[in-house]
Amino acid sequence: MAGAVGVVARRSLVALLALGPFVVAVDWLGAAGKLAIFLLASAALIPLAWLIGEATENAAYYTGPGIGGFLNATFGNAPELIIALVAVSDGLTDVVRASLVGSIAGNLLLVLGFTLLLGQSGAIDRRSAAISLGLVALATLLVLVTSVPSFHGDPDRRSLAELSLPVAVVLLVIRIAVNRYALRRQRALQEAAEPTGSAAWPLRFSLVVLGLATVVTAFVTNSLVGSLQTFASRAHLSEFFVAIVIVAIVGNATEHGSAVLLIPLVALVSWAITPLALSFRPIELGALAVATALPALVLAHGRTTRLGGLILLSAYAGLVVAFYYSGNR
Repeated sequence: MAGAVGVVARRSLVALLALGPFVVAVDWLGAAGKLAIFLLASAALIPLAWLIGEATENAAYYTGPGIGGFLNATFGNAPELIIALVAVSDGLTDVVRASLVGSIAGNLLLVLGFTLLLGQSGAIDRRSAAISLGLVALATLLVLVTSVPSFHGDPDRRSLAELSLPVAVVLLVIRIAVNRYALRRQRALQEAAEPTGSAAWPLRFSLVVLGLATVVTAFVTNSLVGSLQTFASRAHLSEFFVAIVIVAIVGNATEHGSAVLLIPLVALVSWAITPLALSFRPIELGALAVATALPALVLAHGRTTRLGGLILLSAYAGLVVAFYYSGNR
């Protein structure tokens, strides 16, 4: 039954890939309003995120742990990264920071919560869980250095962007090292269990699909970000709420990593466009703290439970309410 559901879901995602070029064409021709463009672009990013994930996993099979970790670390988060960089180029820095926090909170509370609630109870890899949650905790502590000074004054002042550089470098180096270790360990476990396993796609095909999907994602993202402010206004929502909830979920729809890599990567790459300060609001720092502490408590005994999933989903729902009432900075 589960296999049949998986096949149907896969076929649906393949069919929905046509939405990407359609959205780009409609936006370029001006054949639809900004509200419709935002909704269509949001829907189009979901299958594109899935396709990028599939191509990345297949390409990583042929490489060593170092290159495989690099592919997973970069292209695995391509939709969220592109969204952030396009928003940076449009001067929507608060939207960027909110979407980064939303990606992490969505992974650790929403995605993990549904996984625990709908899955079967069982043992977990406590070492992997501890490393992932420890990395989020470290990221939260590091960005306090750049966030606390932003509580007063301009949060986008250059001095904060410069202060963010060493923080981003440290976090990026640690994240890449962790990625490399995790990939080595995962491959060793897979080889021990399935020594005859193989990738579904040839390497060249995987790379071509990865490149094309990334290009289409960039164009769709441009349409999404360009219509975000109009959508927020029409829906009577703050841009902060749209970014931290809707955009974060859409860009992160099929990614199962912690998304911590995005914070330093966006901070560093943004210097090619407009320097981004890692100046998060108290509500965003609080969300990161909750997204770290609750999963750690739920998984502390080394087993997954449906009750734990319900707790995480309830916490995410509470954060969504808090985001709604927080409004823009």
